Amino acid sequence: MKKIFLTMSVFGVMLMLIPAISLITSKNFDKEEIKKTPSYGDIIPTIQENISSDGETVTTKNNQEETVVLKEKEPYKVLDITTDEVMTVSVRDYLIGAVAAEMPSSFQEEALKAQAVAAHTYAERRRLLGEQPDLKGAYFSNDSSKYQAFFTESQMKQYFGETFESRYERIAKCVDEVLEIIITYNNEPIIAAFHSMSSGKTESAANVWGGDITYLIPVESESDKTAPKYQQDYTFSIEELKKNFEEYSKDIKLNENPAKVEDWFEIVQKTASQTIVKIKVGEVELKGSDVRAILGLRSSAFDIFLSNNIFTITTYGYGHGVGMSQFGANSLALDGKTYDEILLHYYPGTKLEKV
Repeated sequence: MKKIFLTMSVFGVMLMLIPAISLITSKNFDKEEIKKTPSYGDIIPTIQENISSDGETVTTKNNQEETVVLKEKEPYKVLDITTDEVMTVSVRDYLIGAVAAEMPSSFQEEALKAQAVAAHTYAERRRLLGEQPDLKGAYFSNDSSKYQAFFTESQMKQYFGETFESRYERIAKCVDEVLEIIITYNNEPIIAAFHSMSSGKTESAANVWGGDITYLIPVESESDKTAPKYQQDYTFSIEELKKNFEEYSKDIKLNENPAKVEDWFEIVQKTASQTIVKIKVGEVELKGSDVRAILGLRSSAFDIFLSNNIFTITTYGYGHGVGMSQFGANSLALDGKTYDEILLHYYPGTKLEKV
């Protein structure tokens, strides 16, 4: 058992909780790979350092220095939202269920291992918060709109059907090979954010969530551009778009007959990773993530076009773009990279350590 000393100034941040990611694979994909499971890729973990937001911020642990012991293989307490009961789940079973829910089992084994380590790291961060009263004393739940997705064995059997045994065996093999590994920075489990696919370069936490995190910075992920549905078009009539925005905010007023995109939209801030951070809709400045939520877009990296009274919004990638790209991880694995090389690429400056 290894003790990890943490100096914790912990901010619980509730930002956007957007169900986001239909997980896409590479060349060989089936129903599993186009599933609609919301992913932690679009969910902000509750423990974060120095991240400001428009959401509620609370401070816990009295900002005092503490010694925290991560107990090897201590079970996780997970609230099952289908039964409203708290499950006690072994670390191994939890990681198998999380990987099954978050990444297609047909992905390369090194990518599955990387996902398992990220899932383990997430769970350990949640454990550090302790039992949560609003979760009936659980550390987190299997509500994938708020926490990391997780399948019980019975849910996996229902989901995978006749292929359950082979898919379960493949995931379990990968989990067992990395069961004791988590990702750390300054001796703390990191914010192991991930997403389905980037725009070709991942995004920084500062641009998406408003606070710098040393290891959540842009890195190259060029292979994402070859992913299925990397580029997606959404079409809206003038009337539809006007209704969507004016219902969102009474302050947004759009003229009846825009002749060009600029009559309605002005890009205020766009990053090198193509994420739209700020955009004016009429005279009201919104976040790119607001537009994404209002219109149900796959990402905040998008272009807007207007032709024949039809607006077309073209998105690039899928998810918030921060941290590990799942499709990129699979592509790196196909190129012969190991799980640790994948993780250190997407979380630069971190370490892999045994719990």
